[in-house]
Amino acid sequence: MEIKFSQLTKKYGDYTAVEVVDLRIPSGESFGLVGNNGAGKTTLFRCLIDLIEPDTGFAMIDGKVTRESEQWKHDTGSYLDENFLVGHLLPEEYFDFIASINGIGETDLKVRLLSFEPLFNGEILGGKKLIRDLSKGNQKKVGITAALLADPKVLVLDEPFANLDPSTQIRLKELLKQLKHDRGVTMLISSHDLSHVTDVCERIVLLEKGKLIRDIRTSTDTLRDLEAYFTQVGSGVSHEEAM
Repeated sequence: MEIKFSQLTKKYGDYTAVEVVDLRIPSGESFGLVGNNGAGKTTLFRCLIDLIEPDTGFAMIDGKVTRESEQWKHDTGSYLDENFLVGHLLPEEYFDFIASINGIGETDLKVRLLSFEPLFNGEILGGKKLIRDLSKGNQKKVGITAALLADPKVLVLDEPFANLDPSTQIRLKELLKQLKHDRGVTMLISSHDLSHVTDVCERIVLLEKGKLIRDIRTSTDTLRDLEAYFTQVGSGVSHEEAM
């Protein structure tokens, strides 16, 4: 399912958080979004899945403007932060809730959860902790799993590798690669971890001050080039000079 942003802007007072003139993500592409804090990554994702309304322009999924349609929601899984969760539930109760609103039966749910056991690493199911009492990393495991339970055709993840231990990061990368290879899921992933996002995504877009400033196909040189860019910007070089 194709994603499209057109003439999309979002302002907070005089500050322009996002200004994306034209961005297209073809169906089945694994797309990474990188940028420093405040670059506008999360705002762009929130506009896409209709959590906030842009001031101008629009975002589309499969030809449907997301703020004007509900149809895209049935094919889209997303997890941006712990606010997506229901903290007073156990993980099992939350998965039951997600299954019920997606028409997933009890037997099918059990089968689907089995595929996430490597990601859970024995820390999610069968415990007595409510979601709100889980570690940040385990909350993220719950949120990502919930986003995937309904077999979405589009997956939107904001900083999915943050707060995860190294073993879980590796397992998550393998899971995302499998989704791309086996099911052709269109993936939008933001991350501060350049090595992870370049490993998972075939295309990387660099966002700074709300604007797209680089759009590159991932290659063996991508990680080195991105590290060099952020090193220069962190040293006070403007992003125009760093490019």
